Amino acid sequence: MELCSSLAFKRRVFSGWRPGPARGCGGRTRGSGCTGPAPRRAALPRRRLDLRHSRFPERICQYIAKESSSLVVSVGYRLAPEHKYPAAYEDCLNATQHFLQHLEHYGVDPARVIVCGDSAGGNLAAAVSQTLAGRSDFPKLRAQILIYPGLQALDFNLPSYQQNRGVPLLFRERAAFFALLYIQGNTSNLEEVLEGSHIPPDLRLKYRKWVSPDNIPEKFKVKGYKPHKPCEFKPEVFEKVKRFSEPMLCPLLAEDTILQQLPESFILTCEYDVLRDDGLLYKKRLEDNGVRVTWCHLEDGFHGIINLFEYCGLSFPSGKRGLDKAVAFIKGLQKELSLIMLLPLMSLLRLPHLR
Repeated sequence: MELCSSLAFKRRVFSGWRPGPARGCGGRTRGSGCTGPAPRRAALPRRRLDLRHSRFPERICQYIAKESSSLVVSVGYRLAPEHKYPAAYEDCLNATQHFLQHLEHYGVDPARVIVCGDSAGGNLAAAVSQTLAGRSDFPKLRAQILIYPGLQALDFNLPSYQQNRGVPLLFRERAAFFALLYIQGNTSNLEEVLEGSHIPPDLRLKYRKWVSPDNIPEKFKVKGYKPHKPCEFKPEVFEKVKRFSEPMLCPLLAEDTILQQLPESFILTCEYDVLRDDGLLYKKRLEDNGVRVTWCHLEDGFHGIINLFEYCGLSFPSGKRGLDKAVAFIKGLQKELSLIMLLPLMSLLRLPHLR
């Protein structure tokens, strides 16, 4: 467990990753490989790190494209810590808007566009969907697919954070570590953020109606959870991380008026994942605001299980089952689905290549 928590181990695992394009609109397309009439099409934004040997992102893109008869466009974005928030969000938004403005070039029906992402990509997909909600100058998204998304940074002591604090591939401390790198480029005040000292009482009270263990089904709080009392508020820490309260960084905090305009949604959560409760809380908020949600929960899943699909022999049946559920959701939306934007996978951070 301790070995898996170190960046050195992660960099060794992902030693084939190399930086890709520097901006968000430099994407690639993946066809379904079908012959005959033009297939349904999907577009995937590509994360900026390519696995040199296993071609890991490409395997997922190709699988989705083939199984859903879709065109997949993969778009890259700038990474932290070199490029802090909102760089990644802006790149993904710009890429999505670019495709929406040039759908004719891809032969895409404007009424059949999906945005999708997992982990940090799920955060970006949710933020992009919210930004485009209600916009009359762009086609309305048909759906959003969020795979174990990270959606808030107010509370790192929700039940899933306590229960799965030491479960690979994402540890509780690492989740806060990555969030801090994204927002400020360093990990100072990590302990204060973990203990909740970074949120003022009035703001915590304001968002308690949305970010609270009370909104999580009881069956997810049976084991390994104790109510947490935040430590004393530290204004100096809040000044450094106050953008954590922005919905474009933490989509779970968006107002009801925004959520009510969101498209049909697919949310995948894993039992053994610190981000499980982010997905559960967002599912409840969407449903409370009249948004249709298809929920897939992997009882034996962990964070990153989809990302390991056909990766160096580490593929898990549960991961494939979750991926197939997402494909089934895509296929069930419409017979002529045209475009999917799959926002990049796993992390907003650059994992340097180890020589």
